[in-house]
Amino acid sequence: MTSARSPVTDGDQPPGGPVRPSGLLDVLNVASVVLDAQGRVVLWSPQAEELFGYAAQEALGRYAAHIMVHEQHFDLVVKLFADVMETGQSWAGAFPVRRKDGTTRLVEFRNMRLLDDRGDVYALGLCADRSTVRRLEQDVALSTRMVTQSPIGLAVLDTDLRFVSVNPALERINGLPAEAHIGRRLREVLPDLDADALEASSRQVLETGLPVVDQPTVGRTPADPDRDHAWTTSLYRLEDTVGNVLGLAASVVDITEQYQAGVEAEAARRRLAVIADASARIGTTLELDRTAHELADVAVPELADVAAVDLLDAVVEGRRTSLGPAESAVIRALAVQAKDAPEALRAADPPGQIARYAPDRLVTECVRTARPVMVERVRPEDLPRIARSAEAAELLAAAGVHSYLAVPLIARGEVLGALDLKRIRNPLPFGRDDLLLARELAARAAVQIDNARWYQNARNTALTLQRSLLPSHPRLTGGLEVASRYQPAGATSEVGGDWFDVIPLEDGKTALVVGDVMGSGINAAATMGRLRTATNTLASLDLDPARLLEHLDKITSGLDQAIATCVYAVHDPQLGQCRIANAGHLPPARVRPGRTPELLDLPTGAPLGVGGVAFSTTTVEICPGDQLVFYTDGLVETRRHSLDERLDMLLTLLDAPERPLEEVCDLLLSTLHHPDNHDDVALLIARARPQE
Repeated sequence: MTSARSPVTDGDQPPGGPVRPSGLLDVLNVASVVLDAQGRVVLWSPQAEELFGYAAQEALGRYAAHIMVHEQHFDLVVKLFADVMETGQSWAGAFPVRRKDGTTRLVEFRNMRLLDDRGDVYALGLCADRSTVRRLEQDVALSTRMVTQSPIGLAVLDTDLRFVSVNPALERINGLPAEAHIGRRLREVLPDLDADALEASSRQVLETGLPVVDQPTVGRTPADPDRDHAWTTSLYRLEDTVGNVLGLAASVVDITEQYQAGVEAEAARRRLAVIADASARIGTTLELDRTAHELADVAVPELADVAAVDLLDAVVEGRRTSLGPAESAVIRALAVQAKDAPEALRAADPPGQIARYAPDRLVTECVRTARPVMVERVRPEDLPRIARSAEAAELLAAAGVHSYLAVPLIARGEVLGALDLKRIRNPLPFGRDDLLLARELAARAAVQIDNARWYQNARNTALTLQRSLLPSHPRLTGGLEVASRYQPAGATSEVGGDWFDVIPLEDGKTALVVGDVMGSGINAAATMGRLRTATNTLASLDLDPARLLEHLDKITSGLDQAIATCVYAVHDPQLGQCRIANAGHLPPARVRPGRTPELLDLPTGAPLGVGGVAFSTTTVEICPGDQLVFYTDGLVETRRHSLDERLDMLLTLLDAPERPLEEVCDLLLSTLHHPDNHDDVALLIARARPQE
C-alpha cells in the first residue's frame, strides 16, 4: 500500500492538513491477483507473494489453479472460475490454498470479473488470510456487542461535534432514538443541558488529544423532563491506525443517585448551619418582640423571602385558648422580615397590629390544628386563603408569591401562633427539607417566645403592683414645690424596688423619702410597698429622721433578709431648714441660685436590714428657691463610667435653678438613664417656696 498523502476534497479536511490513508487494509494484508480468460496469472501483488509464497516472476504467466490449488480441488476451482467469467457474478468464500512450501492455508476470497477497454475479460481475486479476517470480525463483533450492551451511554461524534452513532444506553438516558441524534449537535438534541461547557471541552480534546474524564453535568432530558438528573461525561479523541483524527468518543454515566445524595447532604449541612445560627441568635433577651424579630431574621433569606411571626392575641395576654372549626383567629403580628419584596411587605400585618383571620385562612388552620400548612405551588385561587384581605391578596399576587408555608409555634403543648413563610425570589417551591427546617426553627423559637411572654407578663404584673404602691402627690405641698418620676428598668430586666414618697406633716412640714430595695421582681416590689407603708406610719409620729430609720431597720430585718437603702428628710418651712438621715443611700444634691450645685455631705450610714448600726441626723439650710434632688442609683450608675464621673454629670445638668422642675426631671432621665439600663430609677425634686 502506498503511504502517499492525497488531498481531501469533500470539505471535511481537518486543520492539520490532508487525511492520510487508513490502515484497515494493512491490517487485513489483502492480496490482489488478476487472471486472464484462460486462468493464467497476469498481475501479482506483493501481498500475494507473502500470502502464497511465490514471487511475481514465479507466478506470472502460470495457471493459477496449478500453483494455488491442491489437485483434489482442481475441478471445483475450474468450475467456479468459469461461472465468474461466463456469468459475471462475483463469488466470495473461503478456500484452502496450497502454498509454495507445500503447506495449506485457508484463504478468504472475493472474486469478480473485469473488462478492459478492448473487450478482453479478466478475473480479479482479492485474498486475505482467513484467520486474520476472522480475528478482525471477532474484534468488530465484540466491539459492537460491548457498545450495544453497555449500561454506560456511548456516542461517537465527528470533528464538527455532530453525532455519528449512539448506543441503546444513551438512547435511554436521553429519552430519544438514535435517529434523533445522528447528524445533530448536542445543543440541538438536548437544549436543556449546558451545551456550551461540553462543546468547549470537546473542542479542547479534538485540538490537544488530551482526554476529559468525568466532567459533571446537571440538567433535564426528554427521558425525565420534570426532574434534574446528573451525569459525568468522559471525552477522548478517536484516531485511525495512522493518526487521522476521526472525531470524539463520549461515555456518559448517570450519577443522579449520588448527586441527589450530595444535594441531600448539603441540605442537611445547611439545615444544621441554620439551626446552629438560630440557637445563637434567637432568645438573646427575654423581650418578646425582639425574640420574634430574631426568628424572622434567621428565616430570611435562608428559608424564605418573606417571614412573619404571629401570635394569638390571647396568648400574648397570658390566656390559654383553643379555636373551634368555625372560629376566626385573632392574631397579633410581632415581627415581619422581607428581602427585596416591598409589595409582600405591605401585604403583611404591621408589627404590633391585631388582625382577625377568618376560619378558612391557612394560618387559622395552622394554629387550630397545630399542624403545618404548605402550598408548594401557589395558584391565584390560593392567595385569598393566604392573605388576610382581598387587598393583601392583590399585593401578594403583584409580588409574585409562588410558594407558601405556615408552621405552628408550639411550646409546652400550647399553640402560641405561627411562623408564616413565603417565597418570591427563590425559584424553588417549599419542599420536605424546608418543612423540616421550618419546624425545627419554630420548635426552638417557640420555647424562647414562651419564656419571653411569660416573663413579660410577670414583669407587667410586678410593674403594675409597683406603680400602684407609688404615691400620687400634689405639685405643691407645705412650703415645697415637688416633681417626681419613676422609670422602670429596660424591657429585658425585672422590675426593681425603688420608691419615693412625699408625706405631709403637721405645722406645714413635709417628709421626703427616696429608697431602693435590693433585688428585683414581685418580691422587691412587695417589700418596697411594706417599707413605704411603715415609713408613712412612722412619719406621722413626727420622729427624728435618724430615729425613724432605726425603726425601719428593725422592720426590714424581719422581711426575709431584705436589704434597702433610704434617705429620709423632713422640711420645716418655718425654720428654713431640712433635717436628713441616710441609710446607705447616695447623697441628695442641693441646688441654690447663684451657687454651684453640690452633693450634701451626710454620714452614709448602713443599709436598712443590716441591724445594730446607729443613724445620725444632719440639718441643712434650705432657703426659698433652693432645690433638693433625691434619686436612686439607677440614675447615675453604669458599667462604663465611674460613679464620680456620673455624679459630676448630674451636678452639671442641675446648674440651672430657674428651670421648671418637670423639665428638670425629664432632662435627668433622658440624659442619664439609658433605655437598656438594668436598674429602675426613682427621682424626687423639691424646691422651697417663699413664705406666704
